[in-house]
Amino acid sequence: MRKLFLLCLSLAISISSFCQTPQFKIYDIKKKRLLVKTTGVYIYSINQGNIDIDSAMVLACAANKTPVSLSYDEGYNDGNYLLGSKMMDNNNITAALKILAKSQKTDRVKLLLQLGGHYLFKPGSKKKDLQNALFYIKQAVELSNQLKIPKWQQQSNILLGKYYFQAGSNLESQATFSTVVKNCRELNDKKALAEALENQGTFLLDNNPDKEKILTEAMQLYKETGQKEKEVETLMKLVTVHFWTGNLPLAKKESIQVYNFLKNIGFKHTHYNAATISYIDLVLKNQKESLYYAIDGVKTMEATQDFAVADKYYMRLADIYSQMGNFEEAIHLYKKSIEIGQKKSNNRSWYKSFLSYLQTLSELGRHKEALDYLKKTTQKFPPDNLLDKMLVGRTAALCYDKIGNTKHAEKNYVAIEKYISKLINPQTAFDVATVYSEMSFFYAKTGQAIKAKSYINKALAIKRNYKIKVNYHIIDLSLFKIDSLDGNYLSAIGHYQKFKESNDSIINYSKRKEIEELRFKYETAQKEQNIKTLQAQTDLQQSQLEKSKLAINLSIGLLMLLFIILGLLYKLYRVKQKSNKKLKIKEKEISLKNTNLQHLLDEKEWLMKEIHHRVKNNLQTVISLLNSQSAYVDNDMALSTIKSSQHRIHAMSLIHQKLYMSENISTISMPIYIKELVEYLKDSFQLKQRIRFEIKIEQLELDVVQAVPLGLIINEAITNSIKYAFPNDQDGIISITLIATDANQYLLTIQDNGIGIPVAFKEKNNSFGMSLIKGLSDDLDGTFSIENNNGTLLKLNFEKVILEKQKRKI
Repeated sequence: MRKLFLLCLSLAISISSFCQTPQFKIYDIKKKRLLVKTTGVYIYSINQGNIDIDSAMVLACAANKTPVSLSYDEGYNDGNYLLGSKMMDNNNITAALKILAKSQKTDRVKLLLQLGGHYLFKPGSKKKDLQNALFYIKQAVELSNQLKIPKWQQQSNILLGKYYFQAGSNLESQATFSTVVKNCRELNDKKALAEALENQGTFLLDNNPDKEKILTEAMQLYKETGQKEKEVETLMKLVTVHFWTGNLPLAKKESIQVYNFLKNIGFKHTHYNAATISYIDLVLKNQKESLYYAIDGVKTMEATQDFAVADKYYMRLADIYSQMGNFEEAIHLYKKSIEIGQKKSNNRSWYKSFLSYLQTLSELGRHKEALDYLKKTTQKFPPDNLLDKMLVGRTAALCYDKIGNTKHAEKNYVAIEKYISKLINPQTAFDVATVYSEMSFFYAKTGQAIKAKSYINKALAIKRNYKIKVNYHIIDLSLFKIDSLDGNYLSAIGHYQKFKESNDSIINYSKRKEIEELRFKYETAQKEQNIKTLQAQTDLQQSQLEKSKLAINLSIGLLMLLFIILGLLYKLYRVKQKSNKKLKIKEKEISLKNTNLQHLLDEKEWLMKEIHHRVKNNLQTVISLLNSQSAYVDNDMALSTIKSSQHRIHAMSLIHQKLYMSENISTISMPIYIKELVEYLKDSFQLKQRIRFEIKIEQLELDVVQAVPLGLIINEAITNSIKYAFPNDQDGIISITLIATDANQYLLTIQDNGIGIPVAFKEKNNSFGMSLIKGLSDDLDGTFSIENNNGTLLKLNFEKVILEKQKRKI
């Protein structure tokens, strides 16, 4: 299946220009959903595989101004409030995921199904969309199994079956659907079973013999449970099965049943079904019935104001006139179809009308005109898909053949042959078989029997493989020519007789009379409608004339009022000019004051840096004095005390050094400060590699009022660990961390793997160092603790300083 999302996008832009039909607004959700699906299937069919069914449903929703989810959410959306549905419809997945994180139970299952469906039924074939779909569907399956609610187990697994089908795993898809069907049979739930069977049948290939049987059972169950919209929708699916498998008489019979059913349930949009019946009758060469339903389709389309694919309805009517031989009427309708189609952005939805128009010109003997129009149009609007490319080449070949230019005719047939092998599928088999038949006839006419036989065999093979039961009169004509070339005259006569019977049966006198009456009624109705339209236009023009007179009078009054307003505005302008002059003077004064303030601020910052520089110098002087004093002290206790004081003063000095060297004079970068403090202590104690330091400091900036006590605490704790944790020059590790535990809460930990705190010391706990740490912790309004944990562990929780709070405290 080809996924032409760009074509879908351009079609959606054009289709969305139509307003939502009045009847759509009054439908309940079941009929709205039925209309969307009917429109989508029709758009998918007329595009003959150029877009996928998901893209067709996007177009149908755009045409009816409804969210795309309406085409696939019927299992869990009954029209009442559905959590997150608006966000999904607006493609706001981020907001939907936020709701999903908070939702529970059935609400969560519903939202997971919506997310899964959103990604699964996106137009195109992006691998990422399928992955996202599976991610949410599996969650829905798992949660529904936990809840053990049959409805949600069924819906989740149905969506999983659809995923497998989209992913190309037909066997897994059918296995999943079969499990759902089995569970529904065990529960004896007819409604659930009908839905399960419908999905199982829908996602079987059309040539699978079980498809018809499964859909028929689903339709019967829908009938028994009174679900009329679903009953007729399933019947439409059976029409599609019989149409694409070549059983056109049965497809027509079922289509008429659908048509009558829709009318009985009050469904107004019957023109899609009428168009289907008309096309089947056209293929079967039942011109009277085909014309009746084509006219009915146009009337219903106009009555419901549903112009999403209006060009196709006028094209179908033109096709019938062309087959009947009423070429002038056909040309008029083809032009109308092309004109409507070309207004719809840059898509090529009108291409079939354009090609049929060219063939009709050729039937009238206007071959050169047809070729000139073909070249001109295809240069401006080149075909954008393989089917249209094939049909353009085929039309050119037919026209060249008619004017006797067999060389160019054959050239076009050779050119399109490369497209045909890529085109053969159920949606294009009829067209491909027709082209092969025409190629065979061309080569038979030009005496090339071998090529003629090759192409007629290809046409017959397609007809046989795709079970096409329609008789092509061109096949009999080609076989007549081939048998004549081979000298099989008896067989040739038989094929010619079949050709004449088929060709003559297209229309006879009695049918022509009935058809002409029907056509006359339609054209009369159209003329009456045109007269009514002209009368309405005349009345509208008269009304507009009266409105124009009133508008002139109002314009004069408004002009006078405008002059008055202009005068007032000029006066306001003059007042504003005076105000602006005053404001400019004020602005200059403010600018001057701001400049002076900036100078003052710069001077303040310079003074603050100078203060920090001098404080640092003074502290260094104190350290030098203490160092000199220590040279005259013999007492070890006194020396130790002096050394400790030097370390404490250095811890403070380092902060002031950072402040006067930094652009920012109010805060300290803690990672840099602590690392430098640790390096200083390592050098002071000459540790070398005996004690290793593990430092983990987050990128925190602290005010100086907190940085000073914090630095002293770190200095005191590290000094104690170095002195007492590792006796006899043992190796060890000291870990220092400073992290944010909340927005304004910090945690400092200092831990060593030494011998720990003696129990007696822990109980007494009144040393100067410990008292200093406690006092500094109180200054930080922090919570301090110390414990044995494979060594000594010191913890300090404190809050980031708030300047206003600190000022009040001071």
